[in-house]
Amino acid sequence: MKLEILTPDKIVYDGPVAAVTVPGTLGTFQILPEHAPIVSTLEAGNVVVRSASKGDGIDTFLIKGGVVEVLDNKVMILVEALA
Repeated sequence: MKLEILTPDKIVYDGPVAAVTVPGTLGTFQILPEHAPIVSTLEAGNVVVRSASKGDGIDTFLIKGGVVEVLDNKVMILVEALA
């Protein structure tokens, strides 16, 4: 699936991923390929990205809050700022 992480200033991440874990307002949850459509607010915390192209490499982004949308195997995370 494709992931985009965007701040008001720049594109932080844009590429294929195997999984994404996000700090939802009601608790942390993981997004996998073919996830049902969802929109959720995010709290401050870590977005953990398991890359599909780096041999399951892990990237972590500390965010200050935002919104995640999942639709048609695309994950878009809009964040206020990176911490």
